[in-house]
Amino acid sequence: MFGRLGAPEIILILVVIILLFGAKKLPDMARSLGKSARILKSEAKAMKEEGKSSAPAGPPNDEQPPAQRTIQAAPGDVTSARPVNEPTDTTQR
Repeated sequence: MFGRLGAPEIILILVVIILLFGAKKLPDMARSLGKSARILKSEAKAMKEEGKSSAPAGPPNDEQPPAQRTIQAAPGDVTSARPVNEPTDTTQR
């Protein structure tokens, strides 16, 4: 039913995308998509490292405040960097 996409079909799809979103907004959309992908990648990496470093044997005896991490949206983009405090126990009321 659906064949492989050739060059004319891909060109037609790109033209439709440019007409729908406008040529001026496409670079901004690509930039924001790249920032989102970098944030997602750094968060996934941090979660993996946190899972490996945490010991499954009971609560720690000497509780220390968690170190602050800084998440950067893009390399060199200091305007969107923000410190993050991660909660240690969410069951406190």
